[in-house]
Amino acid sequence: MELRYLYVGAPDTEAALSSWLRLPGARLRWRFRRFGADVAAVDLGAPPVVLVADHRPAGSVLPIFAVADLDVALAGLGDDWVVDIGPMGTPEGPTCVVRNAGGCAIALLQVDRPDALDGAFTADNPHAVVRSST
Repeated sequence: MELRYLYVGAPDTEAALSSWLRLPGARLRWRFRRFGADVAAVDLGAPPVVLVADHRPAGSVLPIFAVADLDVALAGLGDDWVVDIGPMGTPEGPTCVVRNAGGCAIALLQVDRPDALDGAFTADNPHAVVRSST
């Protein structure tokens, strides 16, 4: 299991993104507006990638862990964790949000298509948001 993303809620993706991009070495990997959500990926130079999203509760952080096989990972959780959301599809592969008795939530992601989002960030994608360099 490897921490792949931190899914960070922000009421205004643009404002939050500007703040994240002021961190040393930070760069925008991609940004999309689709299905009523505005999500941007910020690479800080080392994993995890920060996903800034306006559809998540402001100030919330959901760790997303990559797993080799989602079904095997879920079966291995026993009674300590329960599936809260999912399984559902994402561009990279199937995922679930699981929660423990203490209320802690994490997501497990089976990465079948590791370059799906970076590869989709092209000028001809109508959902891609390209920021000016100012």
